[in-house]
Amino acid sequence: MGGLGYKKTLVPPNTTFTCHKLLQSFSQMRPFTNLKTNPHKTRTFAAKLIAMLVKHPQDSFVIMTEMVLPNDTNLLGNLMGGRLMHMMDIAAASAAMRHCNMPVVTASVDNISFSNPIRLGDLLTIEVYPTRAFNSSMELYLRVHGENLIARTRYSSNEAYFTFVALDANGKPTKVPEIEPVSELEKKLYDGALRRRQLRLILAGKMKPEDAGELRALFIQD
Repeated sequence: MGGLGYKKTLVPPNTTFTCHKLLQSFSQMRPFTNLKTNPHKTRTFAAKLIAMLVKHPQDSFVIMTEMVLPNDTNLLGNLMGGRLMHMMDIAAASAAMRHCNMPVVTASVDNISFSNPIRLGDLLTIEVYPTRAFNSSMELYLRVHGENLIARTRYSSNEAYFTFVALDANGKPTKVPEIEPVSELEKKLYDGALRRRQLRLILAGKMKPEDAGELRALFIQD
């Protein structure tokens, strides 16, 4: 093998890839035998391998389910918004780490809209879909449902978009695998992710409105 090229490898659906498995695949190749004796090089090499992958959203899909208990609710018997956001952050971080197999930190949370409160005793379900990767960051779409198990009714509670950044062994942002959408919903979320990212950058003062080409195209015909 003359050198490690950066050719992207599509990960089979429903397959979880870890640093260990990736390194194990290459451990018998002569250029990489010294990795076993150098932990820092091992972590760095693993991060580069992971960054070469292209994954489907379904590979990193996460469902989190919890029962709403008395200590989770406010005086009205509804799940507290802060408690819900805490659980959403955990679920989103789990999906982000499953996508990149590296530590992640929350970079932004936006567009949290509440439609129905989740009542005491109801079942809370959080679904997390990775939508798109941008170098070291990932956008994730969260959909929250409540379920009354006695009445056998299920209702929508809220939705949101979270952004996470992957960190390398030195705590610095590092490249993450790309996302290849498959279903119509995944393609729709993927297409809209760039516009949402540009809007976040504009609101944070990191991008000028005139430089946001995707957003401009919605309102201005050149």
